[in-house]
Amino acid sequence: MDMDATTSAMAAVQATPIRTPTATGTAAQIKAKAQEFEGVFVSQMLGQMFEGLSTDGPFGGGQGEQMFRSLMLDEYGKQIAKQGGIGVANSVTRELLKYQEAAQSAAHATADVADVTPQATRQ
Repeated sequence: MDMDATTSAMAAVQATPIRTPTATGTAAQIKAKAQEFEGVFVSQMLGQMFEGLSTDGPFGGGQGEQMFRSLMLDEYGKQIAKQGGIGVANSVTRELLKYQEAAQSAAHATADVADVTPQATRQ
């Protein structure tokens, strides 16, 4: 790729308007996604805890345990989050709902302004 093509590609990207995410989803959907996020977060934490444990020895699972440990940790994370978790899902849900309320308020304010704007200025 030559410099002219790179420059024009960068200009096109910069000229693209940034879209604000729209407020969608019910409170139940947001809570479910926040719980899913917490499950992934807990799985990653557990993965770090199990990082140094060997899978060999008389009571180890060997290569099979090593292969399926990540799947086990994913399930542990999901179950921990489902049972109440460590509080990440509650915080994420609260923040997402707060953002959604602000976005809806802004959308209603914009619609209200459009309704009271005289026809002559809209054209």
